[in-house]
Amino acid sequence: MSLLLLLWPLALTQRPEAESPLWARRSLILLISGLTLRYLYWRCTASLNLDSPLSAGLSGLLLLAESWLLITGLLPLWLAWRRFPDRRLEVQTRNQDWQASNWRPHVDVLVPTCGEPLAVLQRSLLGCRQQSYPHTTIWVLDDSGRREVRQLAKRLGCRYRHRPVRRNAKAGNLNAGLRCCHGELVAVFDADFIPQHRFLERSIGFLLEPDVSLLQTPQSFINADPVMRNLHMESWLLPDEESFYSWIEPVRDGWGAVVCAGTAFIVRRRALDQVGGFVEGALSEDFVTGIALREQGWRLLYLQQKLSAGLAAESMEDFVRQRQRWANGTLQSLRLPQGPLRAHGLSLGQRLAYLEGVVHWLNNLPRLMLMLMPLSYGLLGIAPILLNQQAIIELILPLWGTVLLSVGWLNRNSRSALLTELTSWVLTVPLVATLISHMFGSSMGFRVTPKHRQPSQGGWAWFLALPLILLSLFNLANLLSLVQKLMLQGWGELGPLQLGLVWAVLNLLGTLVALRACWDPPQWDPSPWLSMNHPAELTAAEGHRHPCRITAISENGVELAFATELPPLVATSQLSWSAEVLTLPVVLRQTQQHRAAFDWGDLSQRQEHSLIRWLFCSDGIWPERQPKPELLGLTMLCRGLLLGRPSIGPFQRCLVTRRNRGPIRQMDGSPQERFSYIQAIETLYP
Repeated sequence: MSLLLLLWPLALTQRPEAESPLWARRSLILLISGLTLRYLYWRCTASLNLDSPLSAGLSGLLLLAESWLLITGLLPLWLAWRRFPDRRLEVQTRNQDWQASNWRPHVDVLVPTCGEPLAVLQRSLLGCRQQSYPHTTIWVLDDSGRREVRQLAKRLGCRYRHRPVRRNAKAGNLNAGLRCCHGELVAVFDADFIPQHRFLERSIGFLLEPDVSLLQTPQSFINADPVMRNLHMESWLLPDEESFYSWIEPVRDGWGAVVCAGTAFIVRRRALDQVGGFVEGALSEDFVTGIALREQGWRLLYLQQKLSAGLAAESMEDFVRQRQRWANGTLQSLRLPQGPLRAHGLSLGQRLAYLEGVVHWLNNLPRLMLMLMPLSYGLLGIAPILLNQQAIIELILPLWGTVLLSVGWLNRNSRSALLTELTSWVLTVPLVATLISHMFGSSMGFRVTPKHRQPSQGGWAWFLALPLILLSLFNLANLLSLVQKLMLQGWGELGPLQLGLVWAVLNLLGTLVALRACWDPPQWDPSPWLSMNHPAELTAAEGHRHPCRITAISENGVELAFATELPPLVATSQLSWSAEVLTLPVVLRQTQQHRAAFDWGDLSQRQEHSLIRWLFCSDGIWPERQPKPELLGLTMLCRGLLLGRPSIGPFQRCLVTRRNRGPIRQMDGSPQERFSYIQAIETLYP
């Protein structure tokens, strides 16, 4: 029977979720729900250790934590019972309807900034300035009041606004900008977010329907987050936001409960005016503003198409502080009139969809209990759960086997079953601290996540590392005690001690991996590097041309691969690869076998801008990422933990994948030379 239960989800998940009928998803939801209820019934009736008051208390706490996580885990599954739209299929139709309507609203593009480096802000403004939709005004809303920002805005043809009194953080800044502009539509991009060339053109058609107030698009990132980078798992791990934008937002779209994410969205000005602008006094002004719009009867839509990209947090400290701010803001929303509990006019499904985001942060407390509970086996000599081999085979394996086999498929391949949990190991302790401080009335204020920190030698995020060190030591002591007991009593069949040993091993591995993720490597080059596979041509000073491929590129340099052996290279050359980018000077930095690393030479402003536009603003360059085979990923994780990650530098970059897009530059020369060039490219990449 248990084997049949495991084969059922395995059979269903052989096809991509998008190609499978709705009944397949619903049948898995019913199966997981039934197995969960069966497991919880057994836990309540046959697994509690009531031998002493202490064992009964620990057993009850474990049951409470497990029950909370299992039941709240069913909430997003049951929200997915309803069919949800994929608006990527509607883009062309919506665009055609909009073009035929002759509706050409003016769009005010608001870019709030508060101390971000000029290089970061310049990327965003260049993306806003090169929109294919012409009827726009770009407003730089500068809360830092810097003269250099004013000059940058003027040089790029943007309007500049600095409010004399800073109140209510980002919401106050946006509302101050709204008072200066009068466009029919408003688009918002954080200072680190870069819209693609056709962002507005692809978005406006969705607001043709008069009851639609807002269209949200996904957040994508041009750099790897610190967990991915520090574990050297950029190619294997997905950012935790990937699941939110590939799965959770589409599901909420099916209920009419889309979450405004604060950037990369376009909104109708009349709708904003109706709710009094962006909600001030809220740490998560985007979340509650979206609910306020929904409360007034406006529809919010979600387009699952990556039309922009920004910067993920660049250090572990910033990464965790950012999540703590999000948690604080979401929890604070429970007390606000526009929050998911108090807002009027929401259906039960919509209210549950919004509250599921609150539950996500509350889950860290029972998760911490599960991290601490195995210590009771070895350190206290108490088994908080009574089970035998039969219970493991008939109850535990069917439930967790079904969940592990189907979680990736149910989440539309936006997350893996185990590797994605690595981020939770890092975040659990600090988020529990945030939850407790919030319960006692303490709340951190709005703090902009730093961008492009100064070059550093790296180091530990000690406020994260110290709790994990303590947990690792306790887990090690617990593990040694369990091994000693089992050696004295004999291993026997599966039972409480064996379960405690397995649990202790997994806990120790989890805390050690999380501890390793807390060490940031040295960062000498803050620019994000992109992985790609694009044909190019390197021209030496004497005129010799060498076909090659761009394998990694950034605003600071480029890495090239050559077909066979490395050709003779001079210090300074010229590189051309796309009709959209001017030929750029390159300075040789380092070589390795058939590869060479270059820095850009002295670039004119025109050359620099053409490079930035091509790197970050071209259409369709950010791929929909999917997890790779998890077993292989776990192997790579173990390898990285044993060997460590190489120093970040030439040929050892921390890379994010960029698609090849745009016309390739036509190379000059005779037919024979062009044929030789094509031959060389095909040799490199058949």
